[in-house]
Amino acid sequence: MTGNAREKLLSRFEAWWRRDNRGLPLMRVIAIKDNPPQPIPEVKQLESRAEQYTGLEFIHSFMRYYLATHEYLADSFPSFGANLGPGSLALYLGAEPIFRPDTVWYEPCIEDPETHPPLRFDPDNKWWLLHYDLIKRLKEAAGGTYRLDIPDLIENIDIYAAMRGPQEALFDIMDCPEKVHEFVDQIDGTYFQYYDAFYDLLKDPDGVSSYTAFYILGRGRVAKIQCDFSAMLSPQHYREFVLPSLRKQTEKLDHTLYHLDGPDAIRHVPAIMELERLDALQWTCGAGQPDGTTPRWFGIYDQVVAADKSLWVQVYDGTVHDWIRGCENLFDRYGKRRFYFVFPDMLQKDADFLMNHAVKNWQSD
Repeated sequence: MTGNAREKLLSRFEAWWRRDNRGLPLMRVIAIKDNPPQPIPEVKQLESRAEQYTGLEFIHSFMRYYLATHEYLADSFPSFGANLGPGSLALYLGAEPIFRPDTVWYEPCIEDPETHPPLRFDPDNKWWLLHYDLIKRLKEAAGGTYRLDIPDLIENIDIYAAMRGPQEALFDIMDCPEKVHEFVDQIDGTYFQYYDAFYDLLKDPDGVSSYTAFYILGRGRVAKIQCDFSAMLSPQHYREFVLPSLRKQTEKLDHTLYHLDGPDAIRHVPAIMELERLDALQWTCGAGQPDGTTPRWFGIYDQVVAADKSLWVQVYDGTVHDWIRGCENLFDRYGKRRFYFVFPDMLQKDADFLMNHAVKNWQSD
């Protein structure tokens, strides 16, 4: 990416973070090339499931293949998030991974919250050393052809639940809430020690960074924040055990996107919107649910817009014509300046049709 193209992309993201994108809405559009240049790089064959997540040669070969066979359009940018699952902070603090084809689970390691030692930054933890070294070497291997994202650390009570077990964590909230608060405070304390180490490794010379899985980019420290465990919490417990941690993050980070996961988390939107420094919300509709453009979710978006925050919307139901109609339904209700649309990888002809339609019809002053 040339210097001018990079500055244009960065200015587009900065405008979206401010809820004021002019021209087209922010869009991630990736086309599957009809005729990729030959020879196409081969993806290294996996020798173990762990290699899918920890193997430098496999990951780099996958990215070389992907870059050769896909075209980045609109506001897309090539990057890779080398994640040891969703919540690698749990590994750095003592859990062990269970590598699966589609994700990584964590073996609970807190048997008794009353006797478990405090959770502290451990520079010698084997998974921390492995992960940091992997990302460092991937950055060197990429050589600027793609970005390395800050990985999916995750935070607050989500990490406690991963280390303790979800059911046990729920019992702890009732039986020893003061211990849960202590552990969450300790997790909050370690989060930025690990985050800052990755940020210092991966930031551009001017401080720009990107965060994994959600394709977000910005000046300074950027992150997705969340609490998937909130699906099992009442609004009262969410405000008590989760909201203070999220507020700490939004106050220390430069740009934040909240990942709201599934229908059972919707009840917490009013509390989330009280985070003054939060920039945007991403809604994951849940298995079997329609995509982010359906009017069913307008009740969420109404609250987000009323709080003057941006929206990250995943579009995937139907054909490219359905995607266009869905986006335009959102424009009719909310305007165009606060949206980031993330589309699935698509055929070249569909990408060309979408881009031509957007240029002609989706511009805003």
